[in-house]
Amino acid sequence: ILGILLGAFYLPLVVSFEKVTIPAELKSAVAKVAVNATSCSVTCGLGFKLEEMCEVTPSGERRNCTLRRSDCLTSWVCGFLHFTVPVGKPFQFSCLTVDAVGFGSQAYGYTWRLAQGLITTNDVLFKPFKNPHSVVRFSPTRESDAGTYRCDVQMLKTFRIIKRVYFGVRVIQNDLVDLNFQKSLTWEQKLAATKEEGNTENSTHEEVQEQQHFWQGELFYECLVGVGSGVIGGVLVSTAL
Repeated sequence: ILGILLGAFYLPLVVSFEKVTIPAELKSAVAKVAVNATSCSVTCGLGFKLEEMCEVTPSGERRNCTLRRSDCLTSWVCGFLHFTVPVGKPFQFSCLTVDAVGFGSQAYGYTWRLAQGLITTNDVLFKPFKNPHSVVRFSPTRESDAGTYRCDVQMLKTFRIIKRVYFGVRVIQNDLVDLNFQKSLTWEQKLAATKEEGNTENSTHEEVQEQQHFWQGELFYECLVGVGSGVIGGVLVSTAL
């Protein structure tokens, strides 16, 4: 009985679909669709992509193709960024990328929160930080500025959060560590780095002087060891006699 009822309902549908005719205007209609697109310009937050828009005919022909830039959002969580800043130095960071600026910075709202003195992503530890702008500036940087800053970027029209990023700021004393990496390298390390870059022929006069000082120091050390060994040997021989 159930099969008979299904057949009874199905038969009119088949008959009705067979009677449908497509108008000639619809058969010749041209649709403009995206036939190709690039990946999003950023991995998190609001970015943009380029789409190739073409008119597609019923026969599948593409014509009058143009490029269109449109916004895209892959993920709104952007992770953690770490910074180490010496006391007294000016410093700034922004939660708005260059890509997002192109859409108009007036379209976004910013909510900042701070976990002072802590490097963390635990949202319970954050307190409101008054800053209506996308940039936080320290001029100069103080020890009390250390901590984790969380920025939420929100679309003003839809109130949708499109980005969340954490900035971990460590503030150190100027005499605590020398941040000049090149200055802390030994002569051998500088030479190895120069060889890797393929600039051995362009060695500076300073590097040559460092090499001379190095070998002079090695020669002095070897002479000192030789003289010391001779003196000790003479003392031992005289004692034995």
